[in-house]
Amino acid sequence: MTLIQIIALVLLGACTGFAAGLLGIGGGMILVPFLTFLFSIYGFPAEVIVHVAIATSMATILFTSLSSVRAHHKRGAVRWDIVLTLAPGILIGGLLGGGKLFALLKTSWLSFIFAGFVGFSAYQMLMNKKPQPSRTLPGKTGMLGVGTFIGFLSSLVGAGGGFVSVPFMTWCNVAMHNAVATSAALGFPIALASAIGYVISGYGNPNLPEGSLGYVYLPALLCIALASVMTAPLGAKVAHQLNVAQLKRVFAIVLICLSGYMLNKGLTSLGLY
Repeated sequence: MTLIQIIALVLLGACTGFAAGLLGIGGGMILVPFLTFLFSIYGFPAEVIVHVAIATSMATILFTSLSSVRAHHKRGAVRWDIVLTLAPGILIGGLLGGGKLFALLKTSWLSFIFAGFVGFSAYQMLMNKKPQPSRTLPGKTGMLGVGTFIGFLSSLVGAGGGFVSVPFMTWCNVAMHNAVATSAALGFPIALASAIGYVISGYGNPNLPEGSLGYVYLPALLCIALASVMTAPLGAKVAHQLNVAQLKRVFAIVLICLSGYMLNKGLTSLGLY
């Protein structure tokens, strides 16, 4: 990589680390669109650009999540009871989503899946619908199912699960600050299971760029991870200084912008735009 490429990835890592701490989204919702753009400039084969962007994004969450959750845990905001009940399903879903199905999906469909679910999450946040006061988290079986869904969907779009887990937890009357902090903790099992799947499903693909481990592009992973772990605690600090309404608004605006970019990417890859 050139010096300019390294600087771009480091800056991207710093921004996504901050976002991970602030919003509990693992940074992947920001990384995927920007990595897709950068890898296009780098001249990666079109048929694997989004796959590599998603896989590399998810791999960075292994590092960002640990840094972010440490900061949230110091403030007593992480609901570890929720983490423990969702984690088994998340591991199952992550392995399934990051495996052969991921390799078989075309760039356009991955882009549409990403745009659709991110846009839906943003809509839910902007509507600010109040959950019924009596609504609580489901039992163990229900949490296993929810965790599997979160892990599976997150592995397909390369995100830490916050775009699903945060709206789900607030819908179940978990306080917004606790939902963000808990989502940050959930990012690690999601990233671990998915990264394993990406490495296995991408092994031996001749279209992957040099320096890849499966679908994970190692040079970008290194640059982004080093920067993101330094800025994630700062984002977590800011998150606890904002009120709930401000945090939801920031979350929704970020998601809308990223959903629009990936929708445009999907249409472009089909030659429709």
